[in-house]
Amino acid sequence: MQNKTQRLRFISLLVLVAFILTGSILITPGYAQQPTEGYFISGQLLDPQDQPINEAFVSAALPQDTEPMAETESQEDGTWVLVFANLPQEEINITFERPHFQTTTITVRESELIELSDAGIYRVGTLVLERKIDASFWIATLVFLAVLLVIALELLHSTTAALAGFSAVFLVSYVGGAFDPDLFIMSFETGLSYINWDVIFLVMGMMIIIAVIENTGIFQWLAFQAYRLSGGRGWLLVLILMAITAVASALLDNFTTMLLMTPISLQIALALSINPLAFIIPEVLASNVGGISTLVGTPTNILIGAYAGIGFNDFLVNQTVGVIIALVAMGAYVLFHYRKELRTSAGGISPKLYERLEANAEIEDTSALWKSIVVFVLVMVGFVLGEQIHLELAVTAITGAVILLIWLKPDVHGMIKAVDWTTLVFFMALFVVVGAIQEVGLLSIAADRMARLIGENLALGVFVIVFGVGTVSTVIANIPLAASMLPIVEFLSGSIPGASNKVLYYALSMGAAMGGNGTLIGGEANLVTAGITEQADNPISFKSFARVGLPVTYITLSVGLIWLLIRF
Repeated sequence: MQNKTQRLRFISLLVLVAFILTGSILITPGYAQQPTEGYFISGQLLDPQDQPINEAFVSAALPQDTEPMAETESQEDGTWVLVFANLPQEEINITFERPHFQTTTITVRESELIELSDAGIYRVGTLVLERKIDASFWIATLVFLAVLLVIALELLHSTTAALAGFSAVFLVSYVGGAFDPDLFIMSFETGLSYINWDVIFLVMGMMIIIAVIENTGIFQWLAFQAYRLSGGRGWLLVLILMAITAVASALLDNFTTMLLMTPISLQIALALSINPLAFIIPEVLASNVGGISTLVGTPTNILIGAYAGIGFNDFLVNQTVGVIIALVAMGAYVLFHYRKELRTSAGGISPKLYERLEANAEIEDTSALWKSIVVFVLVMVGFVLGEQIHLELAVTAITGAVILLIWLKPDVHGMIKAVDWTTLVFFMALFVVVGAIQEVGLLSIAADRMARLIGENLALGVFVIVFGVGTVSTVIANIPLAASMLPIVEFLSGSIPGASNKVLYYALSMGAAMGGNGTLIGGEANLVTAGITEQADNPISFKSFARVGLPVTYITLSVGLIWLLIRF
């Protein structure tokens, strides 16, 4: 009887919720019936780079009146429609206002009103609003540059720096804007609209999946098998470890891969009396390059894919061959650079040390491992096939994470803690800071300058993006750099003939990731690895990393450029 009563209460609750939701939908303004009678004047607003302008306030008034006869806002595609209940009897002025643009007024004259009277609609066509360089432009620019500088010099943690920029943007907008409208950068709601939530939930889902896989010990097992396969020969071992790292980075992400590979590589190198950096630095370089071949391999690829609509299959097909060739060229240089450190006998290590390494690499729960592999493979298949039905990657990743949590029943608190919330908060704050310079027009101006430099030469455009971004990425963290370059690449892709195949986005992917190999501060994986080795009393100095990283950067950038020119 009690169970029956509980079921009735539950059903009643569902009915009540359904009633409330239905009622809210019916009374929501967005579902209100649009007027079908009246007179309409429409058009479209673009910026000087032919990009649509949304949220512009559009109002119409008689020349002698201050009260508007009609008003509206432009939509995401820049279109706007003014609705008049009665036909105006004389010419009217239509005014367009938006922060960071010059206020513009056009006049609809009597002859055009006659057309409106006959057809019921008059289209004024496309109108370009000119940018306005005011105090908000310079403040947003300074905030962005300050965030980059603080991250590059490691004065603060990257997440702290991004949050500081986030706070500065809105403090200036609301506090400063209350005294001077020219200080207003953007509203909080507009700032949130710049956050790419697909990226946030994709990364979150993959972090949970990786946390489960990490607990199985599969990476330690793979590193130990690499030692066995190499027979203790240093030159062969470093190539095998680079290959494992590159493949793992393509399937997971590069900084997580290095978190797992670095400790076991340290143990093996010390056991063989080889400088651990001769293994670890090549692994970092391989992780940054190997991750380029898939959508989820690097944070920059996740950003680019979500922004440009480039799917898992697209990265795999268009970049893998170039990445493999770049890895081969990198491997050759690494063997040359570390030739002295890798000259070691093939005698191996003592039996006791071998047993300890073997014990550390033992997989204790094979059932959890196989379940994790099954779900991981299904997620990868979902990435590939989901594009056919427009299934968002974030949905696939979150679904895979939930399946693992239900199937394996791990400690949920532990899994949630395993999510790198620091990185996710960094992404969100960074999106807003980059959105601020996009809002005030800095990126539009930069895109215009680059377009004038490149002209209509697509090959030159690919070269400028690959080597320009690659060079800057050696000293500026590649994630904020890639995020700030996306609107610029979008504009160039629409203005350069032949660039509609998204080759410039692939150039950005290669430039940002390969350039991150140049210095220790160029990529997240570099800094993560340096932190681990420092704790193990084998610190990576800036100079030692750059000595091998810079040559590798320009070798791989050259390979990447040649591949893109051949492929596209």
